[in-house]
Amino acid sequence: MNTASILIASGAGLAGLLGCMHLFFTYNGNKFDPRDPTLTAAMMNVSPIISRETTIGRAAKGFHASHSFGVMFFALVYVYLAGWQPQFLAQSYFLLGLGMVMLLAYLALAWRYWFSIPLRGIGLATALYASGLIVMLWSQRGGM
Repeated sequence: MNTASILIASGAGLAGLLGCMHLFFTYNGNKFDPRDPTLTAAMMNVSPIISRETTIGRAAKGFHASHSFGVMFFALVYVYLAGWQPQFLAQSYFLLGLGMVMLLAYLALAWRYWFSIPLRGIGLATALYASGLIVMLWSQRGGM
């Protein structure tokens, strides 16, 4: 595996690890619960306006899980492409750009809505991926 592929796979893999940790904390413990137990109880009893078929608490758990699955899917695809199909990935500016856009979108969300640990983690994942992208594009132009 070349340097660019290692960097891209490392960035994607780190994002996937964060997604796995997020899924673990979604279903184990109380890390995503409000600090106010009365608010936790209210969230489990109040429905959103869109539907009475769920509660805010159940919907939040589902959103956390689906968010985790999305990041884990991203990681699996890009680790696979970088590790086992690097020529295919290198030839697809669309896939290379899509991966960068996804990580930048997660970085923007982390900066705006999350806390410091996921912000630093996704920041590092984005930097690794971007470094791999730069190395890959540089080598394609005969720079390395």
